[in-house]
Amino acid sequence: MSIEPCRLYLLTPPRLDDLDTFARDLAATLAAGDVAALQIRLKDVSDADIRAAYRALAPIAQNAGVAVLINDRVDLAQALGADGVHLGQDDMPLREARKILGPQAMIGATAHNSRHLAMLAGESSADYVAFGAFFESATKTPKTQATTDLLSWWSELFEIPCVAIGGITADNCAPLVQAGADFLAVCGGVWNAPDGPAEAVRAFNATIKKASLAA
Repeated sequence: MSIEPCRLYLLTPPRLDDLDTFARDLAATLAAGDVAALQIRLKDVSDADIRAAYRALAPIAQNAGVAVLINDRVDLAQALGADGVHLGQDDMPLREARKILGPQAMIGATAHNSRHLAMLAGESSADYVAFGAFFESATKTPKTQATTDLLSWWSELFEIPCVAIGGITADNCAPLVQAGADFLAVCGGVWNAPDGPAEAVRAFNATIKKASLAA
């Protein structure tokens, strides 16, 4: 099991109707506690909207020491100089993305609930593999249901980090941390939290710390 502490990996909402307001919220949220990465994960928007979101949000995140990845789009990740990209099973093959983005780029791969897909991603130079969904999500309809034994299996056998995703909140994340998740990918659990995103990050950090000590 990984000896590195589990960390938060934030995903943007699928749409940002008020980019300026979200940028301010992001700055306050990242100042509230430890966050490792931000994935710009916009759906059904134009390339221009993705570019605008990156240019507004990336400086805020990177100034806070947070890596910025773009979902799906290797071309935009390369053009914008993003820290990396997250690829689903229907996106560009990982080896091809690696040739385009180079060895320094952070490339993550969706593995759903499949050990086979996770191992293939690892063999193809993925920097992390993402398992899920672990819980019901209001952000998207999960294609698969994952269980904590996947996290335990992966973390015990492989050095490549694993990410848990899908409906994760500060209230339900402790078992994922204890099972060996290196990162918790969170969207609604932060941005839609009742007490606001900054307080959600504080709550996540506190739960992660407590769960890590108990593991």
